[in-house]
Amino acid sequence: MKKIAIPLENGRLCAHFGHCQQFAILETENDSIVSENYLTPPPHEPGLLPAWLAEKGVTHIIAGGVGQRALNLFSQQNIQVCVGAPSETPAVLIQEWMKGALKTGPNVCDH
Repeated sequence: MKKIAIPLENGRLCAHFGHCQQFAILETENDSIVSENYLTPPPHEPGLLPAWLAEKGVTHIIAGGVGQRALNLFSQQNIQVCVGAPSETPAVLIQEWMKGALKTGPNVCDH
């Protein structure tokens, strides 16, 4: 089972990971979504979200842009991060990701 977190703003992927309104947390098994939850993150503090998401059991992140410090912290938590994802809904992103067809671009975070 995989647990994927997607940062959202207005129901779509948020380009800036650390300043999203909520996270979609989707659990997948055998290329099917088995659960979907939406969580409000704690107030932004550098380095806080990787630990918070690890506590929630997240194994993967689909994001637009993520800072280098957060990427390092995710790596320490054994959480895989896919950056440069487009601003789409969680349903579109997760379906493309499960098919191995998610098109990504550059990491748009500059810190």
